[in-house]
Formats: sequence, C-alpha cells, structure tokens
Amino acid sequence: MKITQAQFIISAVQPHQYPEDALPEIALAGRSNVGKSSLINKLILRKNLARTSSQPGKTQQLNYYRVNDLIYLVDFPGYGYAKVSKTQREQFGEMIERYIRDREPLKLQLLVIDIRHEPSKLDQQMYKWLKHYEIPTCIVATKADKIPKSKWDKHIKMIKKTLEADPRDSVVLFSSESGLGREQLWDVISEAIAT
Repeated sequence: MKITQAQFIISAVQPHQYPEDALPEIALAGRSNVGKSSLINKLILRKNLARTSSQPGKTQQLNYYRVNDLIYLVDFPGYGYAKVSKTQREQFGEMIERYIRDREPLKLQLLVIDIRHEPSKLDQQMYKWLKHYEIPTCIVATKADKIPKSKWDKHIKMIKKTLEADPRDSVVLFSSESGLGREQLWDVISEAIAT
C-alpha cells in the first residue's frame, strides 16, 4: 500500500473517546517490548510516529493512528510488564476485552509475537479471547532479522503449536529492520477491510 498520510489521532481509554467516523480498525496486541510501535512505524514508513520506548509498558491507552484516511491502526497497551500495578493490569485487561467484544469497526486483530520466544501464557490467553469473540486474527512474528533464516520455519511451527493456532489464520514473518513481511501484512489488512 502506498502511504500518503499517517497521523496520530487520540489515546483513548473509554469507548466514548474512540473515533466515530466508522473507518475500519486494525488492532495490535502483544507483550510489552514485542515491537508493536516499530511495526506500526515500518508499516506506515515513518520513523517515529508511534513512539518506541526503551521503557516497556509505556503505552497505557488505545493509541489510534489514521492511515490514508482509510483505516485506523489501534495500538493496545503491551501486556505482561511487571512494573505496572495489578490494578492497572486489570484495568488494561477490561479495556482491551471491552474493545475486542464491542467494537464494531474492528476488522482484524494483529497478535504480535517475538519470533525468538515461545508465546507466553498471556499471548495464549489473548489468542483464546480473540477466538472466543470470533475476531479475524493475523499472527505477526516480529524480529525475524534476529534469528537465522534457516530457523524461521521451526520458530513459526513452535508459535502455531503453542497458540494452538487456527490454520485459517494468516501468519506473517516480519522485520521492522529490513521491512520483511511489510507488503504481505498490508495484503492481509487490505483483504480484511474489503470483506
């Protein structure tokens, strides 16, 4: 996809803050430090529209980015970060579950997994939620540049097996460094918003 325009719109916590222009929404979920911000920046070919942070757990709202006035990319707070209080974690969980359950414009959920590691219990829980609510899902295995190409297949198999992934869900190998998987991911997104 040719990116002509991308802008940060709002950090939302409550449903009344979500944009109301009914553009299709593509949401991103994943552990803190899995590289969601870098993925967004690579997708839209911008250096730092989505703020990357060396301090995990920085995103604490749903961050909305409007792309080409066609879609929103919605970045969830990263999960599994220890420095966030238990109460805050529960609030994140409720906010995310409410969004997944009730959000009409949500067309596709990207579940972002670091290819180097087995999906965590929280990744598995998130995937089960998505399946429970019948949300179209694409698994994005990031940081592909961090392991040898010869090990990609083995790691993808491990991710699918651990998540008990539905064979109908797309899996995209991605690198924010090299741009690997960028076009493929846009194809998956375009297909999701066309349906």
